Amino acid sequence: MSEQVTRQVKAAALISGGLDSMLAVRVMQAQGIHVEGINFFTGFCVEGHTHAIRKQDQKKQKRNNALWVAEQLGIKLHIIDVIEEYKDVLINPKHGYGANLNPCLDCKTFMVRKALEWIGEHDFDFIITGEVVGQRPMSQRKDTMPVVARDSGAGGLLVRPLSAKNLPATIPEQEGWIKREELYGFSGRSRKPQMALAEQYGFADYAQPAGGCCFLTDESYSKKLLDLWQVRGSKEYEFDDVMLLKVGRHIRPRAHFKLIVGREEGENRFMEGYKKRFAYFYCKSHPGPLVLVDGELDPDDIKLAGRITARFGKGKNTAEVVVHYVTPDGREQPYTVTPLSNANFPKEWYL
Repeated sequence: MSEQVTRQVKAAALISGGLDSMLAVRVMQAQGIHVEGINFFTGFCVEGHTHAIRKQDQKKQKRNNALWVAEQLGIKLHIIDVIEEYKDVLINPKHGYGANLNPCLDCKTFMVRKALEWIGEHDFDFIITGEVVGQRPMSQRKDTMPVVARDSGAGGLLVRPLSAKNLPATIPEQEGWIKREELYGFSGRSRKPQMALAEQYGFADYAQPAGGCCFLTDESYSKKLLDLWQVRGSKEYEFDDVMLLKVGRHIRPRAHFKLIVGREEGENRFMEGYKKRFAYFYCKSHPGPLVLVDGELDPDDIKLAGRITARFGKGKNTAEVVVHYVTPDGREQPYTVTPLSNANFPKEWYL
């Protein structure tokens, strides 16, 4: 303890951009603790990707909530790329998946473990999170929260300020670095205690309570990722795969190929960056979407894909539409097609 009296105690906070982590930091700041934030970028974060791409979302607030929270709290935020390391967490979760493809418990354990490495490298004393007992069905149960502390290696250096009174005393409490009586005992799924505390601290603006910040919790996204794994015969993926699953309509009319159909101008522009990787279709005779092709097409497939492309363009109600099929090496071929009707477009094609 002699070292602690010679310098300010320092904590690293896992910052998601939500209200809970924001409150956890402020609770520590109120006790005179120096806090800096860590945000781990897995590639599956929701923050701003679709809002920045889609024209229909232009009026929505575009901000990285983790950065915004750090600014409101007056703390440094360290954004750390863990895309490659995170693959094993997603592909081989020891505790399985929570909602959809979210490796909930393993994800939290991984992030706390990485935070533990970080505090060791930067001479910080402990880790804080905004977790609340009983708030999440898998990673924040009273019986699983100790699992995160144990399996991450953090043990008693992991402090949950919002739920501390419902949990065993941690090292910072035992050593007198922080006062247990000034921590909280929140539990359950109700957000009212957090919202009341936010009002007390003067936080009038914050990310929507209980809002998901990871695409892996989304049913539609998870279905598309499962489809990608099934077709490839393995659970491997690259960052481009992660990004493309976030945009467009994903349509699989046949087992060996998928179409990604731009839904509007913003998505079309984003997808143009993938023209050298994928073959694609576009409408020549009428305004229409850019359509990327994931898979190999035979002549019959090209006609079907062209008809699907026409179905989503302005010429969908005309007898004939001219579409162009372009290969990644730049070879281009026009096709005159009849747009596929609703009756001939099974809903099962949508992913």
